[in-house]
Order: sequence, then structure tokens, then C-alpha cells
Amino acid sequence: MKRLYYLADNLDSVERISDALHKEGISNWNFHVISKDQAGLYRRHIHSANFIQKSDAVRYAERGAMVGFLFSVLGSVWVATEQPFGPDMGGMVYLAIFGFVTLFGVWVGGLMGMATENQKISTYHDQIEAGKHLILIDTRPQEEDRVRELMARTYPEAHLLRVGSTLINPFKFAHPAV
Repeated sequence: MKRLYYLADNLDSVERISDALHKEGISNWNFHVISKDQAGLYRRHIHSANFIQKSDAVRYAERGAMVGFLFSVLGSVWVATEQPFGPDMGGMVYLAIFGFVTLFGVWVGGLMGMATENQKISTYHDQIEAGKHLILIDTRPQEEDRVRELMARTYPEAHLLRVGSTLINPFKFAHPAV
């Protein structure tokens, strides 16, 4: 899916955009707002972005899984060559090493990511802190032009900042698009 990033100046605009997108078939699952005024979003029944969307937990967990996998391979090689548990060790020990060390990497990476703002959103951190509202609209590629046209025609006060993907690539670094 594609993710469109728009910036709006006030909650009235965000509410009108939300209503229009709902009429066009965009559900709350595909429409999220990041704002400093969480209470205002709640009062107006506007779908706020969740913690996972605001943090980099998923990207860091993916990186942690890769690092954990690398260390599990190294640990298994060490166990196979040094045989610290004796020569009659079964395959389940290697499976346990792989599972434990890889999941430990996911856990540590996820914890680090929870403390980090999402890299795609951090670009707009200052604007959000200044009181603007970041709107994330997830669309299918075939619906993207229709949504962009609707937004440009009906809500020119909302500025398109970027077009990206909803997928999280642990190796890709954010860069402004559009």
C-alpha cells in the first residue's frame, strides 16, 4: 500500500478531510493523524496514529532480528567446534540457540525502537510540535491518484509532503519525497 503524508494547519481542516475520506471509502484503519492535540482528535472522533506508527519499534525489531540471527549463527558454530555440552549434543540445542538469541535480538531492537520516533515522521517533528497536524492516508496504488486529486481539489490547505510505502524496510533511511 502507498502512504500519503499531508500537513494541515488546524483541526477543522483535519475533521473535514476525515469526513470526506470516509465518504470516499477510506476507513479509520487507513487514515491516521499525528498531532500534539490528542484531546482535540479524541473530541472530534478523528483516528489518531497508534504507538507503533509513531515509533520505530518495528524497524528496530527487524534489525535486532538480523543481528540476533547473526549472533545465533556464530554461537552455534562456537558450540559445534568447542562442544561445551559434550560431543553427544542433539539438534534441538542448536535450534534453541537460534530461537533464543534471535528472539533476544528482536526484543532488544524493539525496546530501542520504542524509544525512537519513526524516522519517516521525525522529519516533520518540528511542524507537529508547532501545532500542525500530520495526516497519514494509506491507499492501494490504484486508488492513489483518486485520493490525491480529491485532496488537491477539495482541500488545498493540506499540503502533500511525501508519498511512501506502508512497508517498513530496516535498511532504508528516510528522505523527503514529492
